Amino acid sequence: MGAVALVFGLASSILLSGCAAANAKIASRKGYVRFPGKHYASGEKAKVGTKIEGEASYYGPGFHGKLTASGETFDQNDYTCAHKTLPFGTKLKVVRKDNGESVEVRVNDRGPYVGDRILDLSVAAGKKIGLDKVGHAYVTATVIE
Repeated sequence: MGAVALVFGLASSILLSGCAAANAKIASRKGYVRFPGKHYASGEKAKVGTKIEGEASYYGPGFHGKLTASGETFDQNDYTCAHKTLPFGTKLKVVRKDNGESVEVRVNDRGPYVGDRILDLSVAAGKKIGLDKVGHAYVTATVIE
């Protein structure tokens, strides 16, 4: 009985230390924020007024309820987006070039990973600028906060 408990205890310790290492790796990502509303783990913020241009798409149904790269739960009905490098919590004003529609979003995830798109918007944000009808479109995104 004692040997079984010892083996179980050792196995648990090994598994938990592996989880801690994985969490440390995630937390070390540039711009990672465990609690997005409180602070930037890296201390970095994007410069207000910075503009990026390119194709944006939207994502949601398959990811709704799952964890984002920032550690928060993805809600396709919130105005959020994924960007490859901007610090989590960065707020952007996204303007669709062909129709002038705009939406304000907050970066809480990493991506997009399709082609050379610059943003993946949540379903709600995508609908606000009409991406639900075309799938993707050329946009200008400006850092506002």
